[in-house]
Amino acid sequence: MKNKKFSPNILVAKQLFSRFKPYLLLLLFIMLFAIIGALFSIISPKILGSITNQIQTDLVNNVPINTKLIGESAIILLLFLVFGFLLSFLQKYILAGISMKVTRNLRSDISKKINTLPFSYFDNKKYGDLLSVITNDVDNIATTLNNAFIESVSMITTLIGTLIMMFVVSPLLTLIILCFLPISIAISVIVMKKTQPMYNNQQETLGKIDGHIEEIFSGHEVVKAFNAEDETIATFNEINTTLYGYAWKAQFLSKILEPLMNLVGNISLVTVIIVGAILSINGKIGIGDIQSMCIYMFMFTGPITQITQQFTLFQSALAGAKRIFDFLNEKEMSVNDVEYTLLPSEIRGDVVFDHVKFGYDKDITIIKDFNATIHAGEKVAIVGPTGAGKTTLVNLLMRFYDQNSGTITIDGIDTMKLSRENIHELFDMVLQDTWIFNGSIRENIIYNTPNVSQEQLERACRLANLDHFISTLPNGYDTILDDKVTLSEGQKQLITIARAMIEDAPMLILDEATSSVDTRTEILIQKAMNELTKGRTSFIIAHRLSTIKNADLILVMNNGDILEQGTHQQLIDKNGFYKSLYMSQFNNKN
Repeated sequence: MKNKKFSPNILVAKQLFSRFKPYLLLLLFIMLFAIIGALFSIISPKILGSITNQIQTDLVNNVPINTKLIGESAIILLLFLVFGFLLSFLQKYILAGISMKVTRNLRSDISKKINTLPFSYFDNKKYGDLLSVITNDVDNIATTLNNAFIESVSMITTLIGTLIMMFVVSPLLTLIILCFLPISIAISVIVMKKTQPMYNNQQETLGKIDGHIEEIFSGHEVVKAFNAEDETIATFNEINTTLYGYAWKAQFLSKILEPLMNLVGNISLVTVIIVGAILSINGKIGIGDIQSMCIYMFMFTGPITQITQQFTLFQSALAGAKRIFDFLNEKEMSVNDVEYTLLPSEIRGDVVFDHVKFGYDKDITIIKDFNATIHAGEKVAIVGPTGAGKTTLVNLLMRFYDQNSGTITIDGIDTMKLSRENIHELFDMVLQDTWIFNGSIRENIIYNTPNVSQEQLERACRLANLDHFISTLPNGYDTILDDKVTLSEGQKQLITIARAMIEDAPMLILDEATSSVDTRTEILIQKAMNELTKGRTSFIIAHRLSTIKNADLILVMNNGDILEQGTHQQLIDKNGFYKSLYMSQFNNKN
């Protein structure tokens, strides 16, 4: 038997509706309320028609109007309307809670997914596009589900019930109305086929424009410095114009459906009134029946129009859902069998690289055949020109990426047999690119480190030469770092250094940690770093070779290989690649 092939939209819809399984019982209640409410609405025109027929009969027979019967019918009609309102209120209240829970869970899953994706995924994606998935696409789904679900259930019930009632009132007028149904369906199908690609393109382009805005705002100073405003505005206008085109077409096609359906409905209405008048003159039906049929006709054609409109909105939601599920279905980081767990308190700090090979692209090898042995407590400097593979080596050590071949061991344990979280616990990191979040200085420094005392906090800030700066702030350690507090790059770097001191892991990675500070501050930080690295295996990536003279071991890299290794003086005496690097910096200073 051949496997059934489903269209992408059907598969996305199945994934989306699977999110509602935990709320199936509540959804059944909503559907029940919608059906009962629709039945109330369906019966109401019949009651109204019977009131009109009763008045017509009493007037024709020249007898007093039966106010008692009419009053009872009016009370029943009013009760139906009130109960219908209450059921509608309950439906919207319950569904609002369900749709918000579903979208909350979607955002939670997206947040969890981000932490499981390999770094290579983000190498090829714009952050703005990802933000668009989290915000625009999820909000689009929430809005559509909240509006469309109840309406669809109610409208389908109304459609079926109205059709039955129309046949009860007048089979002939019902057949006349049904003659216009194929025209309405044909118009709806044509419009829906046209709108779906427009909605898909709209969501894709919305992600592009969000990515462009995020990119330009984050690099605003560079844009200003290079007078690239006109170019960035032109790029934005180009994407925005494309978005306008897709959005305009999608909205126009979805909105034009209503007047087209109204036109068909009005022609149907005129036909029903003319034929109904002829039947009434001949005594076949009453005026109240014509009145009921006119109401039923709108109740019948209205849901068809609304269902098609809701379907176009649902198409937009599916376009967003596809982007969400494509993201959630992305391949995650490889999860190896964890055979060991290294406790930070028990780590010696021996690290061995054994024939390590790696490339971000498997066809392009960056680290070709790296071998190095680092003993516990050693201060290891990694130097070399740009692109030599220094930062890549650290990324492999931290298992941000997995090597293509070879092994990396910590205290004799292969890092591939440790969890990534365990490895991250063993290292403090101070990177060239600082990361400060919106919060107090205290929260930024003790980030994810529990039970930090005020004394420990103040000591770390003294060592990082940060205490004087903090003392000048209005609220000290509780000063909130936001748009109102301007920090220099050097001050941001000092905060990240203090953060590493607080965590106090057994091993340390410094990736150009002093690159953003002035010479005086660098000297002070260097003293703190010497204190920080005592007794800890430390990896220092440095371009300023003067800062790593006291390293126990210097690894000189170029093109992914170790060219030389030794102490500063040993490498200077070799009169090789390291000396040429060192002397070039020395000469440049003069």
